[in-house]
Amino acid sequence: MAAYLIRRLWQMIPTLLGVVLLVFFLFKFFGGDPAEVLGGLNASADQIQAIREQLGLNKPLWEQLLIFLQQIVTFDWGKSWATNESVAHLFATRLPATLTVMIPILLLEVLLPVPFALAVAYLRGRAVDRAVMMGTTVAVSISLLVYVIVFQYVFAFQLGWFPVQGWSDSLWTNLTTYAPLPVFVAVAVALSPYTRLYRTFFLDEIGHEYVRTARAKGLTERTILLKHVLRNALIPILTNISVALPSLFVGSFLLEVFFSIPGLGREILLAVNRNDYPVIQAFAIYIAAMTMVVNLVTDLLYKLVDPRVVLK
Repeated sequence: MAAYLIRRLWQMIPTLLGVVLLVFFLFKFFGGDPAEVLGGLNASADQIQAIREQLGLNKPLWEQLLIFLQQIVTFDWGKSWATNESVAHLFATRLPATLTVMIPILLLEVLLPVPFALAVAYLRGRAVDRAVMMGTTVAVSISLLVYVIVFQYVFAFQLGWFPVQGWSDSLWTNLTTYAPLPVFVAVAVALSPYTRLYRTFFLDEIGHEYVRTARAKGLTERTILLKHVLRNALIPILTNISVALPSLFVGSFLLEVFFSIPGLGREILLAVNRNDYPVIQAFAIYIAAMTMVVNLVTDLLYKLVDPRVVLK
């Protein structure tokens, strides 16, 4: 296990380096001239040249790349072009709000679809199974924006259970007052596709020979599902979670905009609108590194879930 872990960490270095080079050259050659972006339409040639010198854009390309690598290693991305705030401070102050929303979403999206899908698989072929599949098909076809509008209208305007938007400095107030509504929206959107997908995983396992052998031994259907089918279906479920986690991180950004949550997602979208390259570059590198770490953790969980898995 230790040798595999060291080898995977070593292999992540060239992968991350490739992402760094891709981000650097994309912004260098396809992102426009940062000096002109900062200077605006009314900036003179001398002002644009001064901005280039200030940002180091007049230096050789290899030297700019070394500066970019130094920023990554030291976690010092300079200052935001739009707000003049340190990028590191911006991430540190906005990330807690994002995690306050994203962590409950992640836990609920991992825990809820599994028992729902297992129950539907247990009732396979019955009227309840067909009704659930029809309902999930309809739910998958509905846009996220519709969920947001309906949930805000019902739970905020009509019932008055939660505020439509807002945030505070208290973690408990945010978790109990401001975060539940966006969390419910995200879970409602993800529950239907995950239930359909996990039901497929369970039904695939039910069709294997070991299930028929377990039935022949006199085991009940509930025992077979909980003790054997669930454990063997965890491998594809873990794979789906690892693939969906980065998109979940990005998807929570839209909720921050809809519910006016002062998190990292809203800052990233503002940075895109403002062409705030330091913030966008930092986020691109961080999300790539997070994706690689999630994939590594998922591979290690494979071994924990199924001892037959050999890590090579």
